[in-house]
Amino acid sequence: MKAQDLVSRAAAGLLLISVAPLLGICAAAIFLEDGMPIIFRQQRVGLYGRRFVILKLRTMKRVSGPRKITADNDSRITAAGRLMRHYKIDELPQLLNVFRGEMSFIGPRPEVPEYVDLSDRQWQTILSVRPGITDLASLAFRNEQILLSGQDDIERFYCAWLLPRKLCLSAHYIRTRSLSSDIKLLIMTIRHSLIPSQCEPVHIAQEFKYREEISYDA
Repeated sequence: MKAQDLVSRAAAGLLLISVAPLLGICAAAIFLEDGMPIIFRQQRVGLYGRRFVILKLRTMKRVSGPRKITADNDSRITAAGRLMRHYKIDELPQLLNVFRGEMSFIGPRPEVPEYVDLSDRQWQTILSVRPGITDLASLAFRNEQILLSGQDDIERFYCAWLLPRKLCLSAHYIRTRSLSSDIKLLIMTIRHSLIPSQCEPVHIAQEFKYREEISYDA
């Protein structure tokens, strides 16, 4: 195991311990509002196309239907879940995915198998690194649920318009990443999680020297 992986796993373990009280409060809120289960599990595609189960705090009602993409105005989101999504608290259980070596702190967000094309060269670039809790695309499109809420066909819009733009951002970051850019990305992720209203996709992309057009104008 590489030293970097050991450091990531150790950091994930320490962070899990530190956020345990917050996770306990969230678990109680989920249970009181909508019962069990507390954790949402979903299969995703990771490094080299290997599949794994991603972990999140459950933010939607137990009977939520088959749709895999969620808009901001989705009636399936619980009251507690809406608050957790706003501050990205629902992502904290993925520290366990990092601890197990399935994810890293920084890397392209893993997609569900239905949206992954293993024969596509861009996807091959994305899957050449371990998926992460945050990356440039997930930060720039942090508020994608708001964008999705204005679409008639959410899944079609996501696959045809949003996902290609996220893949381009992720591929750009993979090609240009450095230790300093990773530190900057982590700091910006924490800042925008605490103050979501300051998340500006164009500014974020420019911070990492991404020159293509990026906006929420579909």
